[in-house]
Amino acid sequence: MKICTAVLPALVAIGLAQTPPGVQLPIAEVCGGNDSVVCVNKYAAVLPYHFSRNVSSNDHEYDFRNTSVPSNGTDFDLLLDADFVVYDRELAMEYLGANPTYEFVFAVSKAVHEAPVYAPEQNLLFISQLAPPTGYLPQLVIDLNVDPPTLSEYLPDPPIYAPNGGTFRDGLIIFGASGGNDSIGGGEQRVSIRTVDPATNESTVILNNYFGYYFNNIDDLAIHPTSREIFFTDPLYSYYNGLTDTAPQLPVASYRFNPDTGACIIIEDTLQQPNGIAFTPDGETMYISDTGAVAGIEAPGYGGEGTQFNTTGPRTIYAFDCLNNGTKIINKRAFYLSQDWVPDGLKVAQNGAVLTGAGKGVDVIAPTGELVMRIQTNYTVQNMAWTGDDLKTLWIMGNYGVSKVQWDLVGQKLT
Repeated sequence: MKICTAVLPALVAIGLAQTPPGVQLPIAEVCGGNDSVVCVNKYAAVLPYHFSRNVSSNDHEYDFRNTSVPSNGTDFDLLLDADFVVYDRELAMEYLGANPTYEFVFAVSKAVHEAPVYAPEQNLLFISQLAPPTGYLPQLVIDLNVDPPTLSEYLPDPPIYAPNGGTFRDGLIIFGASGGNDSIGGGEQRVSIRTVDPATNESTVILNNYFGYYFNNIDDLAIHPTSREIFFTDPLYSYYNGLTDTAPQLPVASYRFNPDTGACIIIEDTLQQPNGIAFTPDGETMYISDTGAVAGIEAPGYGGEGTQFNTTGPRTIYAFDCLNNGTKIINKRAFYLSQDWVPDGLKVAQNGAVLTGAGKGVDVIAPTGELVMRIQTNYTVQNMAWTGDDLKTLWIMGNYGVSKVQWDLVGQKLT
């Protein structure tokens, strides 16, 4: 159809010229019988013109809900107040169950909140807090034995400086301590892997060097389901943020560690800043997130100046095949590009769905890489952990907040 150019301004005014063929309206709609659940039709693959999305920065994060989209029947603004944004209805409704809930539970400081570890016998959830300014910060523990749960400070004995990653193995909490200092917590502490007995609060160092070199960060760690070895990532964030007074001595890499023999073996060194790490329940697939889009200055003497965000930098989760009981890592491939910020902490559900804290929310990704849904928060998420006998309660934590989700997506049992 040929349109006279004289009437184009009028068509633009009513929105017709802004809607290319292929836009499916409405773009968003309430679904699942719950006002907190909003479905995005066909992934909003075609948006009306002129849409625009601001680029996130260290000061402001703009996720998909903040995209400017002409109203014209799109109902896109429903995304602003949704707790759950659904892209794949069939899978998301299976994950959410009949009555999903999202609750903001605790307001916390602006510090990074990481390393969530659930101790099932004590029914406690341990959380670290990292912050500039550099200094000793006690950790946090959520007591799930009372209703409502309570949040309090705790100190292992001896204390642990800056745990950044955490998991559970053979009844012990395993922390990746990311800081290094000679006067923190009553003595010298360096980047290391530490255990904590949740029954006694006793902590022990089980790894603090690679043939005499200090590690950079020990950001996150995970236990291989069959070998029981500890796999961990070692980026440079502690140096960037002044949490260690030792300049980097090792290349950025990821490792596996056998606590029975003491052997530490490099497994991957191609990612710019390896961060989150997790395994499928069968141990045959490993995921590592590259958050190199957030980086700083690496020159000796410049540590502590912080990081900047570059939206065109690495912010991808990669998948790897694990062979020979996790001793052979092959077939690196891109799995998921974060739709906002960077994919920080990683967790894998019992059914193989992958979860990542990405900006102001948690992305839930199918094993085939499609974004199934997003849990939206009002704070930047760093990590998450399942709790409870049925492992259907997901706790989410980050800068300024700790939240709780009740749904039907079951977490892996950590033993």
